[in-house]
Amino acid sequence: MRSMNLVDSWAQACLVFNQTLPYKSFNKFMKIPLKNPKINPQKIPFSPLSVSAIAPKEDEKVIMEQFNFKVYVTEKAITVNKALNEAVIVKDPPVIHEAMRYSLLAGGKRVRPMLCLAACELVGGDQSAAMPAACAVEMIHTMSLIHDDLPCMDNDDLRRGKPTNHKVYGEDVAILAGDSLLAFAFEYITTATTGVSPSRILAAVGELAKSIGIEGLVAGQVADIACTGNPNVGLETLEFIHIHKTAALLEASVVLGAILGGGNEDDVDKLRRFARCIGLLFQVVDDILDVTKTSEELGKTAGKDLAVDKTTYPKLLGLEKAKEFATELNREAKQQLAEFDPHKAAPLIALADYIAYREN
Repeated sequence: MRSMNLVDSWAQACLVFNQTLPYKSFNKFMKIPLKNPKINPQKIPFSPLSVSAIAPKEDEKVIMEQFNFKVYVTEKAITVNKALNEAVIVKDPPVIHEAMRYSLLAGGKRVRPMLCLAACELVGGDQSAAMPAACAVEMIHTMSLIHDDLPCMDNDDLRRGKPTNHKVYGEDVAILAGDSLLAFAFEYITTATTGVSPSRILAAVGELAKSIGIEGLVAGQVADIACTGNPNVGLETLEFIHIHKTAALLEASVVLGAILGGGNEDDVDKLRRFARCIGLLFQVVDDILDVTKTSEELGKTAGKDLAVDKTTYPKLLGLEKAKEFATELNREAKQQLAEFDPHKAAPLIALADYIAYREN
């Protein structure tokens, strides 16, 4: 396991891990600026079958060919689902716990927990060190979905192929279920994490809180609400929305894994950059799927963005340019992993491809 000299204090622990790559600097490391829609269509052609490793080295290609992503995803999902099921049990009052479990255990890809665990193992840690954090990010992600679906927000009736939480339990309980998942996520990561220094746990908590507050998810959601129906929203504003609303929690998932797994500052910085790319990639692909798939294929309402006149990447760039941008983000993400052990990096490379080429 790689080591790092950390002082056992909240302020300095957070300073070490949170000082790099502030949100406003995202464009600085992108080879194609996000606010520039003129992406070269000949540079990297979009292909749903293009799922190879980033480097042309033959040994790395062999590693990716030998890596069984389906088995990896299945095993990790089973492990995460078991941990989530054990973390949130039904007790008094039963209705709130049932509502929490209804959305938390409704399925889903478990991408965020997998990213957390993969990052932990990449820097030499054991997945047990990051499992509580992996569960915490999934709890918070589920909270965001419950609240996002409410009538006062996106007003959606379908999530993961099932009626949304407020359709089953009512708006009042749905709001409280989301609130409970948010609070419990922090309780769980602080009480269930073992074998990790207090300074690293504190740094992880700070990272997670930042990703969902006024510098993360909330900021993106507020900006998204303010811009809905505005025909003058540009690419720079759209980038701000999605870096905060979608990418921030994906970024936190990876960074938490790196911190809790024992990664040093350089490890965390590279993985933060990787995560920032795939976080935005996730949203670009989401926008593409919204206009190319049916509700049955997605497991949620298709065409919702178009119906409420929401600004999306296909709307601003056109569908083909949006696909090209997704490909470039995927390539950029993989470059951040080039200096890590290719065997340990294989899950993250495969997860980036999965995000890029998913069908729902």
